[in-house]
Amino acid sequence: MWNKTTSMIQNGIRDLFPAYFALVMATGIVSIACHLLTMDFLAFPLFYLNLFFYLILWLMTIARLIRHPKRILDDLSNHRLGVGFLTLVAGTNVLGSQFVILIANTTTALALWILGLALWLFLIYTLFTVLTVKEEKPPLESGINGAWMLFVVSTQSIVVLGMLLVSRFSPYEEMFTFAMLGFYLLGCMLYIVLISLILYRFMFFKIGADEMAPPYWINMGAVAITTLAGDNLLLKGTAPFLADLTPFIKGFTLFFWAAGTWWIPLLFLLGAWRHIYKRYPLTYHPVYWGLVFPMGMYTVATFRLAQVMKLDFLLLIPQFFIYIALIAWLTTVIGLAYQLVKSVVSERR
Repeated sequence: MWNKTTSMIQNGIRDLFPAYFALVMATGIVSIACHLLTMDFLAFPLFYLNLFFYLILWLMTIARLIRHPKRILDDLSNHRLGVGFLTLVAGTNVLGSQFVILIANTTTALALWILGLALWLFLIYTLFTVLTVKEEKPPLESGINGAWMLFVVSTQSIVVLGMLLVSRFSPYEEMFTFAMLGFYLLGCMLYIVLISLILYRFMFFKIGADEMAPPYWINMGAVAITTLAGDNLLLKGTAPFLADLTPFIKGFTLFFWAAGTWWIPLLFLLGAWRHIYKRYPLTYHPVYWGLVFPMGMYTVATFRLAQVMKLDFLLLIPQFFIYIALIAWLTTVIGLAYQLVKSVVSERR
């Protein structure tokens, strides 16, 4: 039995899905949403559970890097899988945001932000370089999917956590805020470019039920985290130059929130088409965490937008949407637990 268990763990490490840190992203943002909506009886258990997820995934990632470096390199150079590694960046920064918002631990959060920034620098330039110089490339319809929005999500996650830590960078606070504004605008640019390609793929290429996967929800999650990044710039930024830019940032932030809101009914309709009309089986896969994260992020982003714009009626949305996010998280974590139990039982046989 010990040999079978060891074999199962080794197989799990070898085949670890590159985007599995979306589990940390989803759990972390749902925890933050619960805290903002005074549901700490859920927020703190999710925080401690997320710490466990983060540590386990890092141990598996390091083990995979040591034992299966070729598989990691193959995944990095894969147009559909490589971008999944950017969940390491976003997951690290979401966990750091939990440390600040839930327990006011800015020291650990700062360490996580530095790690997230280092991972972003390495992965962004590695992915863009590798996917650019690669000789054999897939056509657009099979090479791009919603996971490409992780370029946006990872970039904006630097801003979201960075602005929560802006006071730690005194007396260089103005310089740091300017850098975060640059990251924010870079993320905006990446979204506009990438969503154009994804919509072109939607409208002009055949798309099957198997291809309409949960990562397309990141189309919405990317604009939701962009909204939150803008919110944090406005709520936490005290640099004098922001005064002149405040109307622009407010307008741009509201623009991205409206885009995210527009995506939600369409994504539900496409999900119904996939699973009800096309009868595509609903079975657990780690990509479903890419569906949970946008729901939690939209909840938090809308809550903060209501504060920035002083529009209390917007608070009705997060008060309702938090339950959709919680149901999605619970359903997915049950699927994960079921898959793990099923794997253990099959190994023992």
